[in-house]
Amino acid sequence: MAEPILEVRDLHVWYGHIHALKGASLVLGAGEVVALIGGNGAGKSTMLRTISGILRPREGEIRARGQSLLGIPAHEVVVRGISHAPEGRKVFTALTVDENLAMGAWVLDRDRSRIARQRERVFALFPRLFERRHQLAGTLSGGEQQMLAIGRALMADPGVLLLDEPSLGLAPILVEKIFATIREIHAAGVSILLVEQNARGALALADRGYVLETGRVALSGPAADLLVDARVKSAYLGER
Repeated sequence: MAEPILEVRDLHVWYGHIHALKGASLVLGAGEVVALIGGNGAGKSTMLRTISGILRPREGEIRARGQSLLGIPAHEVVVRGISHAPEGRKVFTALTVDENLAMGAWVLDRDRSRIARQRERVFALFPRLFERRHQLAGTLSGGEQQMLAIGRALMADPGVLLLDEPSLGLAPILVEKIFATIREIHAAGVSILLVEQNARGALALADRGYVLETGRVALSGPAADLLVDARVKSAYLGER
């Protein structure tokens, strides 16, 4: 595995009386794609929300490039080079595509040339967004909103991208497009932690994977090994 760019150790997170993460750990190496798979309620989104500072753990450690992220507000996590494209897209529906992208670029501190480069990068990845750049985000299709959510996260020029269910609810042809785009983002040097209900597609894309079950890491290893693991095939790939 490459040198760690993100490390999560023994994370415990609660929602009220619900113990959502129960000592979960993972590592994302520099230049890797790591898939996090599991059933509904396993704690996958909780993991991403905790890394990005939206949730606070009761116990455990999160380190990015060796520096602790504990107690750091979510906007400062973005400053540290970690962007999050959340489940459900969460675009600003009353703003245009361009305005949504500008919101993602606030961390670049009005560096106009850098912001312009990132916008060009996003439009190269998602030509449809360029065509829709003056359109209100709320009028976009589901697939276009997903493109915008990823594009907005990329506007901060992150070293680490957290992707939460990017293919959820999309037609198969759009799923293929989103996965192809994730490969392009990775090829450009971004490390990616991918939460995805399409376990087969996620593991086919990833270098390594983790299987979360009821808040704990049940399995981990090279993604190619998990794809042929009998337990994974039975529980998540629909094979017996």
